[in-house]
Parts: sequence; C-alpha cells; structure tokens
Amino acid sequence: MKKFFLLSLTVFTLSILCNNSFSQAPAIKIGVFDIDMMVQALPEYRGVDSLTASYEQDSLGAQYQSYQGEYQRLDSTYKADSAAKRPASVLDYSKNLRQQMAFNLVYWQQISQQKSNDFRAQLAQPLYLRVVSAYKKILTTNKYTIILKPNSYEVGTPHLENIFPLVAKEMNVTLPPGLTGDPNQALEGASGIAPQQKPATGRP
Repeated sequence: MKKFFLLSLTVFTLSILCNNSFSQAPAIKIGVFDIDMMVQALPEYRGVDSLTASYEQDSLGAQYQSYQGEYQRLDSTYKADSAAKRPASVLDYSKNLRQQMAFNLVYWQQISQQKSNDFRAQLAQPLYLRVVSAYKKILTTNKYTIILKPNSYEVGTPHLENIFPLVAKEMNVTLPPGLTGDPNQALEGASGIAPQQKPATGRP
C-alpha cells in the first residue's frame, strides 16, 4: 500500500511539473516579411525604377552599339592583315581582340543584366538601409521565433503575423493594400506580384 501511494505521488508530481513546463514555454511567434518586397513597396523605389530604365536604354544601349562597331572594325582589320600576310604575331593579336569583342556580344544579355542589377542595387542601397534599420527595431520589440518569406509556407499555418505594417509604421510610410492583409492570404508587392529582377538587355 505504501509503495502504491509513493508511486501515485510520483506520477502526480511529474504531471504537475510537465504542465508547468508547457505553460511556461514561450508562445511561438512567426513573422512574415521580405526585405526586397518592402524596399520595392516604398514610394522612392519608383525613382530607382525610372533611373535604371534610363540607364538600360541610354548607357547600356550605347555600349552595345559601341561593341558592335568595334567588332566590325576588328574583323575588318583581321581580314586586311590576313590578306596582307602580316606576321603571325600580328594576326594572333588581332584575332584575340576580335574574339574578346565577340564574347561581349554573344553574352551581352548576361553582361547587361549584371550591369543593370549593380546600378539598381547602388541606387537602392539607402532604401535598404532604412528598411533594415526599422526591421531590426521590430524584431527587438516583438521577439519572433522565426521569420518566413511570403509564399514560403502552407496556407493555414498558425501563429503567423504580418510584419510589413509594423515596419511601415516604424518608417512612417504607407503600404500598398497587397502587403497589409492576412499573411495566410497572398501578400503582394507594389506591382501586384512577388518581386523579381527585371531583364536589362541594353538593346535599342
């Protein structure tokens, strides 16, 4: 009887401790946020878009035309040197220059895209710094367990909290409606779609 009483008391004590442990465990808080989407939702980002488009059309377009002209010049030079039976060293030099310019033309899509991305990133850097500063303040205040990006979780996931409005309030800016709703609904950026880098062909 005594052993049974001790066993019952032990089980009761363990159950109390377990209940206390679960009740004292911090609640799960899952924030939903994306720095790129927040930056692109800022009114100032329209200026970044406009300047980048001008850069692609004017600077990159002019550079592509320059590459085409330079390739034609180098090709003519190589053919003339070949016809004149110039030394092999001269022909090799002309051929290498022509090949380098041909490489630029063949891979111009990738080259111009990288140049455009770098230009856009430089213009947008101050906006990123502002967003990151406000974002860090929200994280410090709210103590989220984890941060997820929109569309990276199953619909119906519990404990989700939309952080976009909190960061916008900290920055004193107005968000587009697509970023202010329930995170279990599709959150959309200023353009109505998830952010993606725009192609920059640089072609006229």
